[in-house]
Amino acid sequence: MLNVVVNGFWGPREESVPDIAERWSGTLTALKDIDGPTFDVWHEAGDDLPSDPVLEPSAPALAEYIERKNTGPDLDVVGRTTSLWAQNPGAARVSMALHAGSTSHYAVNSVSLAFRSREVDETAEVIRRAPEILRLLAESWGIDAGQVYDRPQYRAVAERFGLENSDPRCGRAVFLSAGRAALAPEGLPGTYVRTADGGLVVDLTRGGTESPAIETIIEANTRLREAGALEKLPAPFDRATF
Repeated sequence: MLNVVVNGFWGPREESVPDIAERWSGTLTALKDIDGPTFDVWHEAGDDLPSDPVLEPSAPALAEYIERKNTGPDLDVVGRTTSLWAQNPGAARVSMALHAGSTSHYAVNSVSLAFRSREVDETAEVIRRAPEILRLLAESWGIDAGQVYDRPQYRAVAERFGLENSDPRCGRAVFLSAGRAALAPEGLPGTYVRTADGGLVVDLTRGGTESPAIETIIEANTRLREAGALEKLPAPFDRATF
């Protein structure tokens, strides 16, 4: 069964609802350019039924949705949380979850895409392009670190290194912000792709042409940790990226 996640995290960064909505709208447009059949007809978070309201992925509509889903005090501190989902014929079910605008020194901001299906498997084009999607999320959201993984890979790395959910790690691909990228060792078993702001995606799938063994992923994590590229942000968090 397909269960693949692409995600990223960053530290405190103040953002208004219109700013978040603008980033989100641009991300959804770029995702549709990557794979139109998968990233189309987004539904509001609800019961995950076809009857859930469809949301037009424009910046104004997303801003209204974010406001509607987030009520209460101190939102500029705790941030705003929202999600959408899509499931189209012949494509995996995809959920996009977002927590952004938090200025708290004790909670991270995050963005994730989760792909799940009993019919679609990891040979699907959209899954092979998951490292490219990771780069898109990194450039759209200014993330600090991110990864692509399936559940066995995630569990193996978490158990080997004793990691918490938001700790930086390498899956079948990893994104490193510019400060982390400066520490990354050469010669990891994958392709190196730079982002516009000096970040780095290390893709152990080599453009979706290989399926790295868990031992290979563990070794990449070991080398990146030894180099300091996967250190946690200082806690309490004092900046958005490493």
